Amino acid sequence: MTKKECNATHDLMNRSPAIAAALVAALTSGCVQVSAPEEPIVIELNINVQQTVDVNLQEDVENLIENNPELFPQ
Repeated sequence: MTKKECNATHDLMNRSPAIAAALVAALTSGCVQVSAPEEPIVIELNINVQQTVDVNLQEDVENLIENNPELFPQ
């Protein structure tokens, strides 16, 4: 390989990332249009929230029995 051929190959290899980047940019660029729908967006939520207080009642009953043993004879 002559020095001239070697320099030409080296120049091409140095330009390859730039050419690749330009090619990717050209291929991925496009026109993107975003528009609002004609009808309003409706979100329906069916949420069922249940809460149990069994633990609190259990503690209250235990405290009541301990503090008032005459009310609950064994």
